[in-house]
Amino acid sequence: MPFGRRRNRIDRSLRERGVPPEPQVREHEVEETTGPWDVADAPDDGIQRLDLGALRLPARPGMELRVDLNPQQQVIGATLRSGDSLLQVAAFAAPRAAGIWDDVREEIARTASGQGASLREVEGPFGAELAGTVMTAPPAQPGQAAPEPVRRPARFLGVDGPRWFLRGTISGPAASSPEAAAALEDAFRAIVVVRGSEPMPVREALPLALPPETAARIAQQQQAAGRAAGAAAQAPSSGGNAGAAPAPDGTTLEP
Repeated sequence: MPFGRRRNRIDRSLRERGVPPEPQVREHEVEETTGPWDVADAPDDGIQRLDLGALRLPARPGMELRVDLNPQQQVIGATLRSGDSLLQVAAFAAPRAAGIWDDVREEIARTASGQGASLREVEGPFGAELAGTVMTAPPAQPGQAAPEPVRRPARFLGVDGPRWFLRGTISGPAASSPEAAAALEDAFRAIVVVRGSEPMPVREALPLALPPETAARIAQQQQAAGRAAGAAAQAPSSGGNAGAAPAPDGTTLEP
């Protein structure tokens, strides 16, 4: 006799004798996460984060945060550096009912394969990811021919959140060494994503922006650079060296 039918018969017999049945406890599956976080679930962990609008990136000791700007001083990318390893991050809009990492992962593997890369799907600390090597071109030196592309290790991470998708790309020694990857993986885990409530096309990049105080500092630097350029034009014998300097919070701003 099937177990379910036998149990019903026992319960009916107990009820006839005035014995209440055992309470039925329904278990609910709760999906736990340790990060990356949605802003609604972000923990009060005391980690200092740089607010870039849609992304809040952790400020780790010994780790450099580079923010890439276009000519209009709009943030178009963010990269965390740990030693000789890099973690590039970007967030995108996603559907309410389903994630997009499965499709994006297939597209990355297909596109990279056509460019000479060798990637395989593996299980990583954030679920399925792509790991292997990609072809990259070293920076060209002035007056020299473009160097031949070289093969470098890389990992592609992806996390589906509530109406957002977070992508991370690890390159350098951390792409092939678990020990070197630990710091960048920890930083990726501490990212907070701010999706916002406005409707957006699926896969559109979530908007990034500089904190007001950082934007003001950039404006001051540009004004100072303009005055210096004007002074240099009037004094041909003078010279100088300009470069990107880290901000007090460890952020490097690059146009």
